[in-house]
Amino acid sequence: MIKNICTSLIIILMIQTSNAQQAPLAKGFKSIFDGQSTTGWHSYGKTTAGSGWKVEEGVLHFDPTAAQNGQGGDLVTDVEYENFHLKLEWKVAANANSGIIFYVKEDLAKFKNTYETGLEMQVLDNEGHPDGKIEKHRSGDLYDLVKSTSEPVKPVGEWNSVDIVCKFGKLTMLMNGVKVVETTLWDANFKTLVAGSKFASWPGFAAFKKGKIALQDHGDHVWFRNIQIKEWNSMKITTGCEAGM
Repeated sequence: MIKNICTSLIIILMIQTSNAQQAPLAKGFKSIFDGQSTTGWHSYGKTTAGSGWKVEEGVLHFDPTAAQNGQGGDLVTDVEYENFHLKLEWKVAANANSGIIFYVKEDLAKFKNTYETGLEMQVLDNEGHPDGKIEKHRSGDLYDLVKSTSEPVKPVGEWNSVDIVCKFGKLTMLMNGVKVVETTLWDANFKTLVAGSKFASWPGFAAFKKGKIALQDHGDHVWFRNIQIKEWNSMKITTGCEAGM
């Protein structure tokens, strides 16, 4: 009897934990991760998600130990997005590196990796990974292009919330509710940023104004959840992250 009660309590606790992980949809948003499968996603250049990407109680987990023999790779959306507001949460293991990459052009014949075309919001253990010592490579930075104005990132193992708003050339990125990057894409200043970066000689980098969203396999444990998106078809608001977006 006691054993049955204990088993029931464990099951209830697991259900409650899973439910707690699934945040309600924000107004105007739709979920692009159902918390149960990798439906809507696939490994870059493939038709399905590699086995390194696991779904565990409403959480998408990249497990490098399960990503042997080509079973990893960056996970990308099946569809492309143009003007959007992406919301998600992430956490990393100690010493881990990952990223959220957007405006990815999936053309394997021309581009072997997501980062050859897409912009990246860095996901990192700032204190444990070597990239944490490099300017514009720390968590929340627009990777190798724009340093975040502050670092509201939480300690390893804790969840961080992210907003990436790309709206008619205006890019705004928030971490844990704090605006960390704001810039204009594809203008003269942005071209100067690219010219001064490691991407200067990459012809496809940041060249596309519509593309897929990718979660990076950098060979480390990383978790994502509550992945939601909102899209715009017309320019009603011309700046990044006003109330009501």
